[in-house]
Amino acid sequence: MWFVSTTASVRLSSDDPLARAEALLAGGRASEAADALQLLIEGGRAGLLARLMYARALSQAGELDAALETARETALMFPGIAAVAAGLGEALLRAGKLPIAIAEFQRALRIDPQLAEGRFLLGCAWLEAGEPEKALQAFHEIPADAAASFVLPEKIAEAEQMRALSRSNARYVRHLFDQFATDYDARMIGQLGYSAPHILRELAQLVIPDVQAHSIDILDLGCGTGLTGLKFHDLARRLDGVDLSPSMVEKARARGIYDELAVADVEDLVGARERYDLVLAADTLVYLGDLRATFASVSKQMKPNGFFLFTVEKEAESDDFSLGPKRRWRHSENYLRREADSFGYTMAGLVNCSPRTEAGVPVQGYAVALLKST
Repeated sequence: MWFVSTTASVRLSSDDPLARAEALLAGGRASEAADALQLLIEGGRAGLLARLMYARALSQAGELDAALETARETALMFPGIAAVAAGLGEALLRAGKLPIAIAEFQRALRIDPQLAEGRFLLGCAWLEAGEPEKALQAFHEIPADAAASFVLPEKIAEAEQMRALSRSNARYVRHLFDQFATDYDARMIGQLGYSAPHILRELAQLVIPDVQAHSIDILDLGCGTGLTGLKFHDLARRLDGVDLSPSMVEKARARGIYDELAVADVEDLVGARERYDLVLAADTLVYLGDLRATFASVSKQMKPNGFFLFTVEKEAESDDFSLGPKRRWRHSENYLRREADSFGYTMAGLVNCSPRTEAGVPVQGYAVALLKST
């Protein structure tokens, strides 16, 4: 994932136990390095550097809980030291605790703004969060004389590639919704006037008015905590859901209304076992600019004469799509009609709507119904 030289600023003799442990670590023998460092610590011969290296060796050996415990103990023993905060951040990052890791890297840089390792790791964390602009800022602030200690060109190239995507990065979306999962329903309904599920249910009544209770198979894309599933559960013979956020999927599972839930990207549904009469995407496609991959993916999961119902935010200034100031993509009516036609969908309905508010102002959007005729 990344490389940092723990002893970049420290010269060690060849017979030094730390040098031997570092050589083991650099040679991909993390478990052996951890064992050697553990002996130093248990023998009372380990200082700060050995403890930092021990946490890193445990992380690289896959012992993430032990690495995190070691990093936390080191932070308690050596408070106020930038390298220790960065070491704790690295252990948190490897353990998947992204927001806290970022906070630790930022704390390390407040203590020592010149800490190149902390700045590099902060950039790596922003990449994990799908934030290429912030990652590039961190990488470009690393002093030139320290850059050789890191795999900087590869990371900058990764950030540049991520920035060029015509969709929100999957890691960004996952990170965003993992953070919001705890109070998502209250935030969306209470603060943002979220009405996309209700809008799609009304649209369904217009385009498929004669559907009977528990008679159709439904797939809920970007299911979140299950708010859209609740609106359509009474129609479903089978109700499945997918979402990028594991935390959201767990919240949806707790509702007990889905037959199957999966952590997946809506652009890649090839693993789905079922085919569906109705596919829903409430406030999901706003994280995608170019919809061609999604239209193709959804088409493969639909039965003949099935419907794809979704909401998008409105692009009013072009015939294409654009990224709005809140990092949500907007789509024009002409773009939606053009791409739907190219994938063999029939436009069964397109209505103006407001799926949510932003700062108390209704967000302008479309509710769209596509029919797969074959």
